[in-house]
Amino acid sequence: MSTITLIDDGGADSTVVSNLFIDNYMKDANDAQLKIYLYLLRMFQAHIGVSVSDIADRFNHTEKDVMRALRYWEKCGVLTLEFGSDRDLCRIRFNELVPARTDAVPASKPVCPETVSLPEAPASVPLSAPAASVAVISHQTVPAAGAWEKPAYTLDELKIFGQSESTAQLFFIAEQYLGRPLSEADMRSILFFVDRLHFSDDLIDYLLQYCVERGKKEFRYIEKVAVGWAQSGISTPEEAKEHAARYDKTVYGVMNALGKPNMPTQSEVAYIRRWTESWGFGMDIVLEACRRTVLATDRNRFSYADSILSAWYAAGVHHLSDLPALDASRQKEKARTPKSGRSSTIAEYNRFMHNNYDLDALEKELLKR
Repeated sequence: MSTITLIDDGGADSTVVSNLFIDNYMKDANDAQLKIYLYLLRMFQAHIGVSVSDIADRFNHTEKDVMRALRYWEKCGVLTLEFGSDRDLCRIRFNELVPARTDAVPASKPVCPETVSLPEAPASVPLSAPAASVAVISHQTVPAAGAWEKPAYTLDELKIFGQSESTAQLFFIAEQYLGRPLSEADMRSILFFVDRLHFSDDLIDYLLQYCVERGKKEFRYIEKVAVGWAQSGISTPEEAKEHAARYDKTVYGVMNALGKPNMPTQSEVAYIRRWTESWGFGMDIVLEACRRTVLATDRNRFSYADSILSAWYAAGVHHLSDLPALDASRQKEKARTPKSGRSSTIAEYNRFMHNNYDLDALEKELLKR
């Protein structure tokens, strides 16, 4: 088996074992599981490469026994095992340990956080089959599940990533698209696409092509597009092309109509999705709202357009032909509504000045009092 490299920032003179592991996880593990975890932890902190076959030889276990122990720790939430498309082990991650929960937890069972275990490898795939180069990292380099932020990858992790032949090909393709050598920051972005967003090489190729064709060669922009695709569940170039065609026509049509040449923010995209998906407006109605917005204000245009479309949605507008009747109704309503402010004060003053009072009668009434 190929070497599994473990990475951390600790030294090699000692191995640090978490008290949480000792208190909560150690008591329910058998000897083989403890040996394998402690050995992995020792090699992890010492930056020494290992493999499943190395561990099996050292402790006189079979490779199947080693994998069984690894899966036990994965089930307990201590490790996370990740497998590539060929079902080979490609990454092991040391997870953050959590304190035990004392409520209704049987003493005979290990205290494990809720985890999603990866499926077992098929019986037809031998556990001794060669695996791709594996990076094993700490939970501290990876954001919490559900976050879409790029981790702060170390130089060691970047070096391991760059050793793959497919990675070298990706770097070459990126340099061809961008017309310049890649910086370390650029390479970390590509590692982010592979490691965190789980993009295939083909999808990354199309991602770079898509952004460069639009004149965007900065990886900050490319990362935003990639995160948007990942959030939309895109996993193939074909899905990306379909999404891009729909996204470009709708989102950038609205952005242009509102006079915004920049890339849309997440909140702006959320507005557009609400108008077109949740409320079901066609582009003709949305663009009409944008036209009225531009005529009315040059600030907070998205929220202004949202107020227009919200009113139209409440009024049951479905077609542009519905708007003239709605506009006429609103004009009549305005005409019936009493005016306020200075014009109202002037009107009241004029009414007072035009009233006919009997001043003699008023004077006699006052004298009686």
